[in-house]
Amino acid sequence: MKIKFIGTGSGKASLERYHSSILFSGNDYNLLIDAGDAISRALLKQNIAYSYIDGILISHLHPDHSGGLAALIVQMEITGRTKRLDLFLHESLIEPVKKFILTSYIFEEKMDFEIRYLPFKHKVKFTVNEEFNFIAKQNSHLDDYRKYDKKNELSFISNSFLFGHDGKKIFYTGDIGSKNDLYLFKGNDLELIISEISHISFHELLIAIGELSPKKCLITHIEDDNEILQLSKSDSINNNLKHKIIIAHDGLSLIV
Repeated sequence: MKIKFIGTGSGKASLERYHSSILFSGNDYNLLIDAGDAISRALLKQNIAYSYIDGILISHLHPDHSGGLAALIVQMEITGRTKRLDLFLHESLIEPVKKFILTSYIFEEKMDFEIRYLPFKHKVKFTVNEEFNFIAKQNSHLDDYRKYDKKNELSFISNSFLFGHDGKKIFYTGDIGSKNDLYLFKGNDLELIISEISHISFHELLIAIGELSPKKCLITHIEDDNEILQLSKSDSINNNLKHKIIIAHDGLSLIV
């Protein structure tokens, strides 16, 4: 499987990095994880045709992770897409996303392709196809927002994922709320961790890498002024840990 970082930026807009988004490409399925603001341009920058994407998985509904979804669907329509598009969403987000797409004046009956909404539940393995599967768990990223929902209208879903492919397991943190979320899938033999760095400290991540023992840890969701590059090269870091750390950049690709 090929993993390509479409964007590696944080929620703060940047001229150096697009918002965080990752493309998992297997033998016959290409899964885009998150579609934030400017995802259409980010894909163009990486020379990835919109028709190449088979499905989109949304981690949560902050705009830097979902705000470009409707615009991307429009670009798919404009460029003549005909094959079905799968949208993988937590079951509580299906209707809000459908409404968002409809209120963006996107009408499926006038398009030449179908949008298939695929709901998943927390802690239940979801099989994408013969190659891909994932388990989603709720993390604490949106917990502090709950007090503002006076009418109890929102679900505050924010997912971390454990992906399975060809017997290998990849932990993608998504946006998290604290260091405790780094251990949501503790006990699994991890090939990779893909971790954000905006809401935890580098030191907290280092400790987790030591305890979880992945072969590699790729760091994303990086602000322009983050000192992560310098910190990752510090002589104070154990060499075994240092060799596991990769600071992701837009366009970075690797084979798992």
